[in-house]
Amino acid sequence: MNKIFRALLNYLIKGALVILPMGAAIFFIYWIVSKIDFALNLSDVIWVDQSGNPIYIPGLGILSVLLILLIAGIVVTNFVTEPIYNWFSRWLNRLPIFNFIYHSVKDLAEAFVGDEKKFNEPVIVEVNDFGLKKIGFLTQKDLKKIGLPGEVAVYFPFSYSFAGQLCIIDVTKVKPLKMSASEAMKFVVSGGISHI
Repeated sequence: MNKIFRALLNYLIKGALVILPMGAAIFFIYWIVSKIDFALNLSDVIWVDQSGNPIYIPGLGILSVLLILLIAGIVVTNFVTEPIYNWFSRWLNRLPIFNFIYHSVKDLAEAFVGDEKKFNEPVIVEVNDFGLKKIGFLTQKDLKKIGLPGEVAVYFPFSYSFAGQLCIIDVTKVKPLKMSASEAMKFVVSGGISHI
């Protein structure tokens, strides 16, 4: 009886190790998509039933976002010229709070998916005399413009978070890592438990 109980417990644990991460990932994605869909879904404003109650159409918010992104991509690629882009940038610079948020989000998005990805050079940095090292991403190789020659900017993402910390470090303490940027990010964000 004890062997059967141990075998069942073993199967239960192995099943949990497979199902729980998958379920958590599916739930997280579903939660984000449903929140975006609900926030941007205007079907209940546009359509009402015969008794005047709003009709909610699931998925219309996400479809609207995808359509807007597609149209914006087509317009920017084919119709926006350099003078129009410069005019738009000057106009944005006049709105201080919006300008700060817009450029921060734009720079962050471009760091991951833009033409000039910023988090593509994983490095390891010795941070104290005891040999403590941190994995980060080299974001600026030359800081002479701000009066810091021989220094570099390294971004250290936090484990289990989308946040991180930017540090200015002497270039001699920074060594490149022999791994891809995606492997390094996955390793750091997982708290070092993902396979490398």
